[in-house]
Amino acid sequence: MYSAVNIVESNQPKRLLLAEDDAELNVAVSTVLEKSGYYIDTFTDGMKAWNAIQQNHYDALLLDLMLPSLDGLRILKSLRKKSNTPVVIVSAKGAEEERILGLRQGADDYLSKPFNLTELTLKVDALMRRISPICVNSAFNLSLMNLNLNRQTKTASVKKQVMELTDIQFDLLWEFANHIGEVLSKAYLSEAVLCRPLGAYDRSIDMHVSRVRKKLNDLAFTDKKITTVHGKGFVFK
Repeated sequence: MYSAVNIVESNQPKRLLLAEDDAELNVAVSTVLEKSGYYIDTFTDGMKAWNAIQQNHYDALLLDLMLPSLDGLRILKSLRKKSNTPVVIVSAKGAEEERILGLRQGADDYLSKPFNLTELTLKVDALMRRISPICVNSAFNLSLMNLNLNRQTKTASVKKQVMELTDIQFDLLWEFANHIGEVLSKAYLSEAVLCRPLGAYDRSIDMHVSRVRKKLNDLAFTDKKITTVHGKGFVFK
């Protein structure tokens, strides 16, 4: 059983692995991440990437779904049997089902091609902040302005005022806090938070979002708001 806490040395450059079979994109991504101060090992073959993962320590992995010899989902599934290393799935498959499948296998985030390289860098930076001891010493903690979340105890507070949240409400808020500015569909939230597919007439997510929104308002948290994006889902911005 792997440890739930991934501790890294905050004063050392982070080492990443990129597995992407598009040579041009591979170079573009590795170049922008290196300019941001990361060490990065790049691979275009899934099996070679997996061998490197087993032999080296990486602070995070960026995996394409479609890789020769061994695909990204199989790598992720094998990895999660022994490690909680953060993983961002990077793939041309932008369908909701593919995103959900990656998250079910244990991915921390998902980015669909074509994507903005700055957005990718911001996602990697966010992952590093979450696992770095200079912030909270644990991937189970997240701080956003005056909002503090602890995933291990499922507790939240605003300006040190405790939020009274059910487990589902906490999980919902955690998803929003980890995807600032990103529209999350009801289908995605149903799978990620309720662990079930979204039914045709299922209003559960709407109900839980409404209650979380009210509790944030009750504690005067105004730095970010959960906004409804009609026909698409919700965004925390």
